[in-house]
Amino acid sequence: MNLGILAHVDAGKTTLTERLLYAAGVIDTVGTVDAGTTRTDTLALERQRGITIKSAVVSFEIAGTTVNLIDTPGHPDFIAEVERVLSLLDGAVLVISAVEGVQPQTRVLMRALRRLRVPTLLFVNKIDRGGADPGRVLDAIRGRLTAAIIPMGTADEPGARDARFRPYGFDDPTFRTGLTEALAERNDSLLAAYVENESAVTDGRLRGELAAQTRRSSVHPVFLGSAITGEGVAALMTGLAELLPAEAGDPEGTVSGRIFKIDRGPAGEKIAYVRMFAGTVQIRQRLPVETTTGGEAEAKATGISVPERGGWVRRPHLVAGEIGRLWGLSGVRIGDTIGRPPPSGGQWHFAPPTMETVVAPVRPENDGALRGALARLAEQDPLINVRADDTGREISVSLYGEVQKEVIGATLATEFGIDVTFRETTIICVERPVGRGEAVEVLNTGSNPFRATIGLRVEPGPQDSGIEFRVGVAPQSMPMYVYRNADTFTDHMAQYVRRTLCEGRFGWQVTDCVVTMIDCSYSVPDGPPSRRGPLSTPADFRDLTPLVLMRAVEQAGTVVCEPMLRVSLEIPVWAISAVLTALGRLGAAVRHQSLRGDLTTIEVVAPAARVPDLQRRLPGLTGGEGVLEATLDGYRPVRGEFTTRPRTTVDPRNRERYLLSLTRQGARE
Repeated sequence: MNLGILAHVDAGKTTLTERLLYAAGVIDTVGTVDAGTTRTDTLALERQRGITIKSAVVSFEIAGTTVNLIDTPGHPDFIAEVERVLSLLDGAVLVISAVEGVQPQTRVLMRALRRLRVPTLLFVNKIDRGGADPGRVLDAIRGRLTAAIIPMGTADEPGARDARFRPYGFDDPTFRTGLTEALAERNDSLLAAYVENESAVTDGRLRGELAAQTRRSSVHPVFLGSAITGEGVAALMTGLAELLPAEAGDPEGTVSGRIFKIDRGPAGEKIAYVRMFAGTVQIRQRLPVETTTGGEAEAKATGISVPERGGWVRRPHLVAGEIGRLWGLSGVRIGDTIGRPPPSGGQWHFAPPTMETVVAPVRPENDGALRGALARLAEQDPLINVRADDTGREISVSLYGEVQKEVIGATLATEFGIDVTFRETTIICVERPVGRGEAVEVLNTGSNPFRATIGLRVEPGPQDSGIEFRVGVAPQSMPMYVYRNADTFTDHMAQYVRRTLCEGRFGWQVTDCVVTMIDCSYSVPDGPPSRRGPLSTPADFRDLTPLVLMRAVEQAGTVVCEPMLRVSLEIPVWAISAVLTALGRLGAAVRHQSLRGDLTTIEVVAPAARVPDLQRRLPGLTGGEGVLEATLDGYRPVRGEFTTRPRTTVDPRNRERYLLSLTRQGARE
């Protein structure tokens, strides 16, 4: 069973992980976050700050079932790390504090779990803390998370040091009636049997139906306890074994796995964390790898380890259903697929970051070390998208929020010994073509230094359609002797086009366009005069594409567009007036408003540049009760002035400098 532990910051999920390991006999003493002795917070920065930044995997056994427990970050700036884990889980435990109750990130996480239909148990923690009120928290869960909960017991003396969890039994008539009615709402046959003869519904049938509906994510059993004292943890462990699914998958099937984390070993070797959905991986087995960019590669696993009783042990194979670490996959990145793509449940749903900042070393002599350190961080989180301008002097990273920026800075200082400064965070824009443009470079002409003919047309595509590449030339004009077939040639040309369009006229990615190849030719030693010459190579097509494409983009023209976010605000009813006033000042357009109990949901569309200000103001406007969820809603033309982004590559429009850069690159190679 691959199990996730999730919670709002400080609800106690890492402490619960420690208590589960202790109860399972994996560790002799329970580590604490304050002392920095927990098993899953291994980074120095995690122990220093008392928060989880990177997901960690640890294993234990319950009633003969091996549980791979994944501890995840709780801060919203690391939601991408959480999302990567959610898609891999068989089940989850959502931890909620009995004192603070349902907090903003709790609601975000529960919505994600329900969207992905991850079977989830709830654990109301800290019943021994002053101010604990499990009854109030259960009411908040019903009102703010889901009404489909089944309390599995009650707390005696909540708020006292000796608070106890008292599980309900099936001989308790009140619990039995409530459980039967809740389950019968979602099972017609059970409802009919209950109406016909209530006493004929056996304990065994109720237990089986509770497990079945929990595994379908139709209901969510709720346990109470204290991770610090261990109270209620035994009942939770029983619930994990009896109520959540534990399916191994088909070890004889075609290999299918996904890489969800990258780490480095003591000698700097790359270690890939993989969740296997089907098949078996053996040491020294060659594995097909499908990259996140659509490319294909092959890699050989030179080492395998699996989590076992709190540590990792070497093993000759990794089978379906397991999580393991693979050595030898030097070229892989987070998100790459091993073998065939996993089922749809393995897909990720988070949007890319919409902010970026320039990072620079405090001491100039650390510039080279900074680049290497950022490359390592990009392996662990590819969404930070490290990029340097074409002068090589400025380095930018993409961000989800300011806390992530602080963590990057602290990581560089503590892990790599590099002190850095950051510029003010800015928004990542895109460019869209506004017209149609064409350009052609013909083989064996004075203006074309490459052994290829390429003609490209650029025109606007549908909104939010990305980049579509089409081939409008006959197959016989393509260099099949190099690319093997028309599909391979088309795939490579599409890669060259997308690589070029990473930076348009103003330095931003060009998107929502259709690029069509309208001319193509290559040279051969025994060809006609117009095509005669040294044999064309892939480098000719790769290096000529930017020259032609950027001329076509220049002719078409582009407009800079800023990201717009679809923002869902969940706020107390009493705060509506203040929040609507703030939204109006920020230029947000209200799309929808609904009321449920003491909460109202407001859906708006706002410029991404304004949303951080709204996030900062929301706690004050709502007494700390406001929840903000934002997803990308597309892009719109920037109103007023916009910033031209420094290019990371030499602009092909500057022909002489571009050709010189290729000459220097060839000399280096």
